[in-house]
Amino acid sequence: MDVVKYILMAIYAIVCVALIVLILKQNKEDGGASGTIVGASANNFYEKNKGKTTEGKMKRATIALMVTFAVLTIVLGIVYVV
Repeated sequence: MDVVKYILMAIYAIVCVALIVLILKQNKEDGGASGTIVGASANNFYEKNKGKTTEGKMKRATIALMVTFAVLTIVLGIVYVV
C-alpha cells in the first residue's frame, strides 16, 4: 500500500506544478464591466472559435487539471486514512 501512496503523491505533485504553470501563463480577460458598458459584441469570429485557440486549449487543460487535482485530493485523503 505504501507504493500506491508514493505513486499518487508523485502524480499529485506533477499535477500541482502543471496547474500552477498553466494558471500563471493565462492572460487576464478584460471583458468585465467595461465590455458591458461599451457593448462588446460576442458575435464575432474570435468569440465563436475561442475554444480552438491556444487560450481555449489552455483553459480546458486548466479545468481538466483542476478536476484531477480535486479527485487526487479525495483519493489521497481516503488512502491515508485507511
